[in-house]
Amino acid sequence: MGNILTVIVHAANIHDTVSGVGVAKAAHGKYPSIQGFCGDMGYKGTFVTEISKIPGVHVDISEKIKPHAWEKLRWRWVVERTLGWLNHSRRLSKDYEITTDSAIAMVIISHCHTLPKRL
Repeated sequence: MGNILTVIVHAANIHDTVSGVGVAKAAHGKYPSIQGFCGDMGYKGTFVTEISKIPGVHVDISEKIKPHAWEKLRWRWVVERTLGWLNHSRRLSKDYEITTDSAIAMVIISHCHTLPKRL
């Protein structure tokens, strides 16, 4: 459905695959029934290695699209759509927040505002 399970905001000098491990572990800590995570080829190294250490959890990596061949990547549209919904929030359209805590709060507020409209 595109529900946000956890939010972590970090500096731009931390790579997504490294910080993604923290997000995945936080989401699994809140919701231990999670059995798997999806990612693109960028998450193939560190992310898969770290998440595979959690018992009973697997990572599904979607293959890179070959040139001249278009295909729908499984579950990718859910992530892109959810991020697109957040971009409708004026405070999240640019980097206005000074602290990471206020940025996290704005993501949660924006999602709480958008979600009832999408149900």
